[in-house]
Amino acid sequence: MRKIAIINQKGGTAKTTTAVNLAAALADRDRKVLLVDMDPQGNISTWFDVTPHKSLYHLLVEETTIPQECITPVRERIDVLPSTKTAAQAELILTGLPGRERVLSRKLAKLSGYDFVLLDCPPSLNLLNQNAIVYADEAFIPVSMDYLALVGVRQMLENLKMVHEILEHQIDITLVIPTFYDGRNRKSREVLEKLELHFDGKVTEPIRANVRLAEAASYHQTIFEYDPNSHGARDYK
Repeated sequence: MRKIAIINQKGGTAKTTTAVNLAAALADRDRKVLLVDMDPQGNISTWFDVTPHKSLYHLLVEETTIPQECITPVRERIDVLPSTKTAAQAELILTGLPGRERVLSRKLAKLSGYDFVLLDCPPSLNLLNQNAIVYADEAFIPVSMDYLALVGVRQMLENLKMVHEILEHQIDITLVIPTFYDGRNRKSREVLEKLELHFDGKVTEPIRANVRLAEAASYHQTIFEYDPNSHGARDYK
C-alpha cells in the first residue's frame, strides 16, 4: 500500500484537483484508493458532495473510533476519509498530547484493502500536515507555474528535512507535478525548466491549464466523468 502526501506550502497549486483525479485515474486501472482529506476546508467532501456522519475529527480525537466508521465510499474503488471544519478543533485538542504528530499513523496502523492512500494536505505545516507527513512514505508536490509556488516548494523541502531530523521519519519526494501549465507562456516554460533542473527525473509531464478541471468540481465529478476528452483528463491519465 503506497501512502502518498500531496502537499505544497503554497495554496492554489491544484493539490485537491490532483488528489481527486489521480484517485480516479488509479481506480480506472483497477486500483483501490483511499482519499484522506487533511484540510479543515473539506474540499474533497465538497467535491464529492459528501455529508459525513463521522470525519477525520472523530478519528483523531475519539479513542473508540476506528477508520471504517469514518470512511465513505464515493465511487467504485474510491473511498474518502472526509474532513470538516471540526478538524481545526481536533488540531487544538491534539496540541497538548504526547506523540501528537503520530496520532494518524496510530489510528491507521491496521488499515488494509487499499493499493493507494492519497492524503490531500492543507497549505501549511500545521499539526494535521505533520500527521500526514509522518504517516506517508512519499510526497507528490503539485507546483503551479509561478514564482511563489517555487518558494512554496523550497519551504516544503525545508519542512520535510525538519520532520526527518526532529520526528525521525523519512519521506521521499517521488513526483513533482507542474500544474496550470501553458506552453505559450514564457513564465510557464521558465518555471518548468527550473523544476526539471532541481528535481532531475522526478518532474512529470505538466498538467495543462484547463477550465474543465474547475468545472468538473462544481458538478461533483472527476474530470474523467465530466469531460474524458479534455486536456485535463488526458494529462492526469
